[in-house]
Amino acid sequence: MIAALYVQTGGQYYGRPDVDPWDEARDARAYRGPYPVVAHPPCQLWVNMAAVNWKRYQRQRPAWYTGGDDGGCFGHAQRCVTAFGGVLEHPAFSHAWAAHDLPSPTGIGWSEHRRHGVPIWVCEVWQSAYGHLARKRTWLLYSGARSPAELDWRREPGTHQIGWFDRAKPTLGKRDASATPPAFADALIGLARESR
Repeated sequence: MIAALYVQTGGQYYGRPDVDPWDEARDARAYRGPYPVVAHPPCQLWVNMAAVNWKRYQRQRPAWYTGGDDGGCFGHAQRCVTAFGGVLEHPAFSHAWAAHDLPSPTGIGWSEHRRHGVPIWVCEVWQSAYGHLARKRTWLLYSGARSPAELDWRREPGTHQIGWFDRAKPTLGKRDASATPPAFADALIGLARESR
């Protein structure tokens, strides 16, 4: 069994007999094991655009601003990965990495590090290699008894974009932008399963 934390209701992790999905209503911060995890902690307060949106709408402060807070979601996800094994995914260049003193990925492929004596691995993968319409650069944190399996390291440009950076490409809506492609969900579940 795998626990999928902070996932979309009815998304790629639902309807699988070997996956226990935790959506917003279930509140993944209550997860206490024992299964390895695939963690997708909320990212909207950790990305660069969080500051722009906060100033524009005067809503919740970005987690990386002084006094900002994501309710402990990222920290809990990280603790679950190191305690039970598995993988955490977040957008590339997420401020959560620095805030939680995690090593940034470098180059292509996994790089191994030690955190409080526990081996961890980090990498960057583009979800376009797994069928996402946008390139969707993603950082992964893996912890487990075994080294992580190799992933699809292709750097596909994607036909769409998330945000407004490339005016030549159509922009994906919020749900499509945040959705996990089935092949990527399968790869993450495989990593979690093999972490034990």
